[in-house]
Amino acid sequence: MLKPLEDQVIVITGASSGIGLATARKAAARGAKLVLAARNEHALKVLVNEIKNKGGSAVWGRADVGREEDVNHIVETAIREFGRFDTWVNNAGISIFGEAMDVSIEDMKRMYDTNFWDVVYGTRVAVRHYKERCVPGAIINIGSLFGDRGTVIQSTYASAKFALHGWTESIRMELEKENAPVSITLVHPGKIDTPYNEHAHSYLDKQPAHYMSMIYPPEAVAEAILFAAEHPKRDMYVGSQAKLVAVFGRLAPRVMDKIMERTMYRTQHSDRPSKSKADSALYQPGYGLHERGTNKGWIRKTSWYVKMSKHPLTSAALAAGAGASLWALAKRRGS
Repeated sequence: MLKPLEDQVIVITGASSGIGLATARKAAARGAKLVLAARNEHALKVLVNEIKNKGGSAVWGRADVGREEDVNHIVETAIREFGRFDTWVNNAGISIFGEAMDVSIEDMKRMYDTNFWDVVYGTRVAVRHYKERCVPGAIINIGSLFGDRGTVIQSTYASAKFALHGWTESIRMELEKENAPVSITLVHPGKIDTPYNEHAHSYLDKQPAHYMSMIYPPEAVAEAILFAAEHPKRDMYVGSQAKLVAVFGRLAPRVMDKIMERTMYRTQHSDRPSKSKADSALYQPGYGLHERGTNKGWIRKTSWYVKMSKHPLTSAALAAGAGASLWALAKRRGS
């Protein structure tokens, strides 16, 4: 049994922009106390002041979550300010756009620090904290549709997310076997309208972007995260896009290979020149306080798949009812 959100202390990494920022604002509005971490100190200070001015409770801690000692400092901040934490959200992430053979090993290792090792560090400190307190707590890891299915151009990012997914599934089974008081959820976002592409390290001539595709708002991911903070869930897919890519990729991998090869090269960059590598957020903080990015495509207002996942029995009943109605209508027309 996880606590109601208003009784929780929630740690969010990568809180200065995008999904982390949307989640922090949404959680604060629900009454949760927050420990917000990122590399952008200025953005964190502004965000904490914003939350406090609205009557919320939050503290910030500058941290490069690819460094284990910085993750330990986040824990120290949470204990010092609130005496505990109840949910840990491993959200921080960065991407590299470029052909696999072009990306330097140094850049790959740096990205793995942020996208994979930060999750390992965060998971370990959270599990230890929940076990010591003997009180149930949640760990929510933010994966990707590219953690379920590889892609071109973002091969380094996809491989790191595959590692994150494998880590999450493995540690979940180990903790379940020992009846540890930990709920572990893997969130699978589809393409999300955040500054993800602006922060990315690019080897391309054209600026990385979600282009000519279905794009979901960061608030939809925040909704999935906060639901998992209160209700133990194994997986939360944000958008039918993410679920379809995962399922179809397993059922027809060669067909999906061809689809990805034909579509992903032209839909992962825009028509403007790429920002320089020096301006990326791989080795330095990216700009903060922006939930949305500069993507162009079919921008959705929400994710109905998330809403259905929150009420699976009701959704199944509605789907069965709709199917029965269509069957009856077809039968009547045929008679």
